[in-house]
Amino acid sequence: MCGIIGFTGSHHVQDILLNGLQRLEYRGYDSAGIAYFRDDSNHISIRKTAGKVSDLRAVCDDDNESHCGIGHTRWATHGGVSTTNAHPHRVGRVALIHNGIIENYKELIAKYNLAPQLKSQTDTEVAAALINKKYDEFNDPKKALKAAVNEMEGAFAFCILFREDPGKIYAIRNVSPMVATFAENAGSFIASDLTAFLDFTKNYFVVPEYHLLTLSNDGIEMEDLEGNTVEPEYLTVDWDVDAAEKEGYAHYMLKEIHEQPSAIEKTIAPRIKDSLPDFSVDGIDDSLFENVSDITVIACGTALYAGMVGAQMIKNRFGIPVTCAVASEFRYERPVLNENSLVIVCSQSGETIDTLAALRLASEYTKKTLSIVNVKGSSIARESNYVLYTHAGPEIAVASTKAYTSQVAAFYLIAIKLGLVSGKASEPRAKEFIETLKTVPNMIKTMLGYEDRVAGLTKRMVNATDAFFIGRGLDYQIAMEGSLKLKEISYIHAEAYAAGELKHGTISLVEEGVPVIAIASQSNVYSKVISNIRETEARGAYVILISKDPEVTDPSICDVHFHIPDVPDEFTVFEVIVICQMLAYYTSTGKGIDPDKPRNLAKSVTVE
Repeated sequence: MCGIIGFTGSHHVQDILLNGLQRLEYRGYDSAGIAYFRDDSNHISIRKTAGKVSDLRAVCDDDNESHCGIGHTRWATHGGVSTTNAHPHRVGRVALIHNGIIENYKELIAKYNLAPQLKSQTDTEVAAALINKKYDEFNDPKKALKAAVNEMEGAFAFCILFREDPGKIYAIRNVSPMVATFAENAGSFIASDLTAFLDFTKNYFVVPEYHLLTLSNDGIEMEDLEGNTVEPEYLTVDWDVDAAEKEGYAHYMLKEIHEQPSAIEKTIAPRIKDSLPDFSVDGIDDSLFENVSDITVIACGTALYAGMVGAQMIKNRFGIPVTCAVASEFRYERPVLNENSLVIVCSQSGETIDTLAALRLASEYTKKTLSIVNVKGSSIARESNYVLYTHAGPEIAVASTKAYTSQVAAFYLIAIKLGLVSGKASEPRAKEFIETLKTVPNMIKTMLGYEDRVAGLTKRMVNATDAFFIGRGLDYQIAMEGSLKLKEISYIHAEAYAAGELKHGTISLVEEGVPVIAIASQSNVYSKVISNIRETEARGAYVILISKDPEVTDPSICDVHFHIPDVPDEFTVFEVIVICQMLAYYTSTGKGIDPDKPRNLAKSVTVE
């Protein structure tokens, strides 16, 4: 969940490290630091502090002509937030940064009597001490690293400086992601995210697990643990650095809300041919969708809620059994899968550790695995039998917006393909659906016109301590994502409930002035939801109603009404969620919170 950047080359390293860390701030962190070979000698200098990258800049040198170093933003796991616990950690002749968790760090301390060398509370310093001990034993960086990682259990992405090897960075990983590149006229880069070095090149490669990298100013060498040379597989990013900038918006989240029409268009357009879904551009043959007995959707957080919308669509339209599984639970269960089970794994980053582990488990039972991810070459993409990339571009804000709607659009394409291949959907009906899907970008543009009105609600929302989202059917699925958005960036306790469950205890929480965001966009249950809304209004709730009604016939039913254009019920998700996203955003900013960097959260969850 933290940020890693390493560079060795012809440029001054301090500026590259600090600027790279600033680009990685969106990943979430509580402290930051850098280490470098002072004046390119064999002296390793470290600067680190609790706080922001701006605080780190304040303790760095005004003039630093060093050319090789590593930098890190930490999100506390083992040990509290302090300068001592911040990375890099140095033990003896070794300095390193680390993403991940070393699960057996206590056992390693006892086995090698490392306690006298430790100053922090972190598992990372234990790794540094172990590598240093192996370095003392072998006096060879590669042998030391190979010996050390063979004894570690857990996830790790290491970048290491060895005192006697100035100008070089060594790196190795397991699970925790890293990408690397060599840029002409600059040097060698390694990072947790390619945005850290996108100013210098669009080319990069994903560091394979348990492969040892040696970065120098004239190139990158990679080998497996047996010492065999391995050539990296370079990829090219299809967006430029401007896409990772705010471009005049107050926050990345607001920019990404407004980017949704474009993101959806880029996701669906290449996969529509003659008004029908076509995945030939992805190398996905129709055989993947043949003889599917059941479907399991695996994801976490927002990606899971997108999957729930897709599951509702597949199940209700075509009668195919669909189960949605929380990845962190699925990975510890016995899957009920067979060779005809289709497993759809969904993750924006493609590096979510629980989702990756769940995919690996599912792959033991079926070869029909399809991932929906946004990042090319990510671990989940590489380990799935098939991959469908959303083309949403970089999503910097922690709270996902355009990734969610792009994922839902991808699920809708998959759903129609399943219907066609299984014979449960006629071609004319499929074409009608796809033609409507093509209009979704314009639907969202219409909803963005509500922005000023949504912003005006914040005066009532900012003082709330609780909020409830209610709906039935598809509206309940949307409510779950809407409530997640509000609580993760405004810190207001928000919950989503199936409206029909209010009388089963939930309504006891509704009292005078509590905001209730009521979603009533599904025709077949509309009257039922209205009845449920009346129950909350009667108890003094502040009701925000979202429905297709041009006007509410009984104004007493709600305090605020948002009319969404009348579209087929399955497409209201795109309209409603935009209102929910803007409601969360303006509530957050109204409370003086930075919605891009909510406390205790990180963009990519790469540790358990």
